[in-house]
Amino acid sequence: MSLNAADRPQMSGVAGGTQSPEHAGPPVDVYFARQPLLDRDGLLCAFETLPRIVDRRESADIEREAEAAARDAAAGMTARPSVTGTALFTGFAAPALRASLAGHPAWLDITRDSLFHDSLQRLSPERVMLELPVDIGADPELVARLVALHRRRFRFALDHVSKADESFAKLLPYVDAIKIDIREIAPAVLPKFASVMKSAGKLLVAMGVETQEDYQRAHDLGFDRFQGYFFAKPHGGARRSSAPRQALLNLLHLLAAEPTVAQLEAELKLNPVLVMHLMRLANSGSMNIGRKVTTLREAINATGTNAIARWTQLLLYADGRKIAAEDDPLLQLVATRARFMEIAVTQLEKAHLEEEDAAFLVGVFSFVDAVFGGSLESTLEVLTLARPIRTAIVEREGVLGRLLDLSEALERGNWASVDALCESLAPLDAPTVAAMALAAAEWAGTAGRDAEDEGLERIED
Repeated sequence: MSLNAADRPQMSGVAGGTQSPEHAGPPVDVYFARQPLLDRDGLLCAFETLPRIVDRRESADIEREAEAAARDAAAGMTARPSVTGTALFTGFAAPALRASLAGHPAWLDITRDSLFHDSLQRLSPERVMLELPVDIGADPELVARLVALHRRRFRFALDHVSKADESFAKLLPYVDAIKIDIREIAPAVLPKFASVMKSAGKLLVAMGVETQEDYQRAHDLGFDRFQGYFFAKPHGGARRSSAPRQALLNLLHLLAAEPTVAQLEAELKLNPVLVMHLMRLANSGSMNIGRKVTTLREAINATGTNAIARWTQLLLYADGRKIAAEDDPLLQLVATRARFMEIAVTQLEKAHLEEEDAAFLVGVFSFVDAVFGGSLESTLEVLTLARPIRTAIVEREGVLGRLLDLSEALERGNWASVDALCESLAPLDAPTVAAMALAAAEWAGTAGRDAEDEGLERIED
């Protein structure tokens, strides 16, 4: 199903940022990427929000602000709020960012300057973990600020810890979590370091977890949270499915052949679980048919083959543990990427309806090896996808291939790659695609909870 005008996010502003130069407001742009954090059960439990702050002021204005702050500090006065700090917290409080979190708390990267900003105290302490850079210092003024914010129930994580130096030792009593990039600390040192931190009562977060081996190693060492994309990588087809995948594949093959209602009805009748959820989908408020659907044929006609196909595609990724859709990290990642690509392609010149549908399919099936366990190429062949879709996924060819690269760069907060890719995807730019990504994440996070028409319905055995 393609986006209609009401679905498409407004692209005139920056999601979570300040206004553009022709509008009132400080000349600072702030926009965000998100990265998932998983708990020990493999469930999505939080998002790290990665801000990009683009200060468009003249260098003289920036220098004057720094000089004024230095004078205030020398005189023992409270520093005036910085322009960038104001922009950061304004962006973080924006509805678009909050909606993209699917009800999960945020971990926010902050600087020393923003830690002292008055706007910080307007945040909801129970909904945010403040990440301190490891080089933030440990002077009396900083420690006093941490103590004061702790009294207001704010929590802190120390980011990218790789050694226990004097500054780390001074900060340790005031932080609740320690983030360790498992690729940047010696394997022989990591077990002892993790053990000491656990004994100190700290929440341990493993960063850079990109393979199942990384995850298992960190899990065995007692880490509590895991950040990386190991959950979206193939691991022998071990991921539990929420419905028989062969039944879903058979249904997808039939849908691709433009079946009659009678043919689709016959195939669905072989899968009672799918019938049950199709009936629920047809009777959801999003269908707006004004009456209750009571037969399978009515459900097919009310829902439409396009919505059934999209629903079936996403169900390939649903976890079989009957967890909520918004807590399923792979399902959220797939749905967000697919929706992002569908939105993004509409902003390109000469976009067509067929390209919107193809962009969604590229996003959906770019993860298919994670659930089937074979090579990406062989699995795509089995799905009999059109050649442009396959080449976009495997070879990254064409506009759809570049959009797929762009989606991955956004997922990792790689802004340099985002900028470079946008140069060949005019009129897209980093603020615009960041806004699109938040809109896509909101769609992915709410569709399963509200049984929206695109259908992240849960399948239960």
